[in-house]
Amino acid sequence: MSFTVVARYRTLPGREDAVLSVLDQVAAASRQEPGCLGYRVHQGTEDPRAVVLYEEYATEADFTAHCATPHFRQLVLGEVVPQLESRDVVRCAPRPEVSA
Repeated sequence: MSFTVVARYRTLPGREDAVLSVLDQVAAASRQEPGCLGYRVHQGTEDPRAVVLYEEYATEADFTAHCATPHFRQLVLGEVVPQLESRDVVRCAPRPEVSA
């Protein structure tokens, strides 16, 4: 079972290109981390200021380790977050399958 994170960002007006550029760097570095199963950056088609990150890790501990990396601290916290109007992070674990 994996651990998934969905982060929803809304950039400040006119900052979407700058945020997406930095997030491309974050995604590339994050995909190299042990336990990272996937890291995808999405931009809203109707609202280009809407950015959604879909991250999948082998365990919650792998996500916690991701948050402690230099690229997360420098790029996400240092460069991306100051350019956001809002930020919402949802941590998800799969529901156990129920047999009928």
